[in-house]
Amino acid sequence: MLQVKGNQIVDVQGKEIRLRGTCIGGWMNMENFINGYPGDEHGLRAAMAEILGPGKANFFFDRWLDYFLGEDDIAFIKSCGANVVRLPLNYRHFEQDGEPFKYLEAGFARLDQVVQWCGKHRLYAILDLHSVQGWQNSDWHCDNSSRHSYFWQHPHFQDRFVALWEEFARRYKRNDIIAGYNVMNEPVCNAPAGRFYDDRDYKTDWDIFNHVYRRVVQQIRAIDPDHIIFLEGDLFSSRFEKMEAPFADNLVYSSHNYASPSYDPHKPPITTEQRMQNVQRQREIFLAHEGTRYMQRYNVPLWVGEFGPNGDSGLEDQLSVFEEHGVHWTIWTYKDVGVMGFVSLDPEAKYLQVMAPILKAKRELGVDSWLSAGLRTTVVGGTVRELADLIFESIGDPEIDPAANFRYLAQTALAGYTANLMQPAYAKQFKGLSETELDQVLQSFAFKNCRPRQDILNVLKKFWS
Repeated sequence: MLQVKGNQIVDVQGKEIRLRGTCIGGWMNMENFINGYPGDEHGLRAAMAEILGPGKANFFFDRWLDYFLGEDDIAFIKSCGANVVRLPLNYRHFEQDGEPFKYLEAGFARLDQVVQWCGKHRLYAILDLHSVQGWQNSDWHCDNSSRHSYFWQHPHFQDRFVALWEEFARRYKRNDIIAGYNVMNEPVCNAPAGRFYDDRDYKTDWDIFNHVYRRVVQQIRAIDPDHIIFLEGDLFSSRFEKMEAPFADNLVYSSHNYASPSYDPHKPPITTEQRMQNVQRQREIFLAHEGTRYMQRYNVPLWVGEFGPNGDSGLEDQLSVFEEHGVHWTIWTYKDVGVMGFVSLDPEAKYLQVMAPILKAKRELGVDSWLSAGLRTTVVGGTVRELADLIFESIGDPEIDPAANFRYLAQTALAGYTANLMQPAYAKQFKGLSETELDQVLQSFAFKNCRPRQDILNVLKKFWS
């Protein structure tokens, strides 16, 4: 069982362990840009059930999960030199909204199987509750379609969240394959109606934030006194300023550090001077992060639970800074349809062929928030810009931030309404296919049919080996 000793994580012999690995985004918490569908997961599941029928829809999603992460994936990750995987989980696999506090054995059985594979191949696993009851933030990655986050205002959701962690603790309290419990991914505790302003103006409700963390840690500890508990900062793991000082044993703190390089990765070759400048920039960004300052203030371990490039794009520079400061890290993400995973679908995969019209429409409409950086240069982006300008001019409030106005209008109209409008069109691509044919399409996600991305892997192996 891993333990915290000062600012280190150590094994049973007291030897320091540095956790270096990857996140398995898109598996038991699916995401649109990773898996290739529009909108949110629970909406997609409903659309698939409506168009294919519940039985065939359940078959579809079960096979998708089977192929997305198998033992050969775990073996491959280990062979590359990683020692940990972070497993993002959607609460819906373990509890239904209509039957709160009753737990689903099928979800635990699937998780148990992967944990067993991790043990067989000598990888630690971190359980990450990526989507919690009532939504802990406003975005798609917690399976939120409404942009409202109800978790922080409703005791019912908080009770279910704590009870589910008690269930995890009961089941895994003696399991030394589990490195620890990442109790909540990317909380945003004070945006109940969604984010519609510049993040610089966001104000954390530290009272409710600290209350929820203290409560869930205490309840887990009453059942499982041994496992590490990983706590993320507020505002997508970026705010730590008034986070409560460490109040229990075996706590590790987690920041998420998505920092782009200082050079344009699309204009090679990158010179040695540019690399050196970028290393210094990455160092400055890391040291300015509130998570880093929290680590230094309290002399606790820091785990960068998420960061990620598009291709190499300065990855080695960023990792060298993490290593310089002795932090633990897991890159986002392992596998996807060809966006940022270091394993991706074959470009000729049957899934990509079937989904070609949907993927084209998604790009044209900018419905994936994570991929909307180029939205300003598209036709739909220009239309949203015109509407955003009209809104700004008509309201006439100079305190409205124009950039935030454009960004969140686009997310609401495109990543919300438009993406969900596309879900039946996605489901219809599979209408009429037999279970055998569906299985053949979903085999596109099996490791043997995927392609490792050597530009990213070559860098990761330098730090994993």
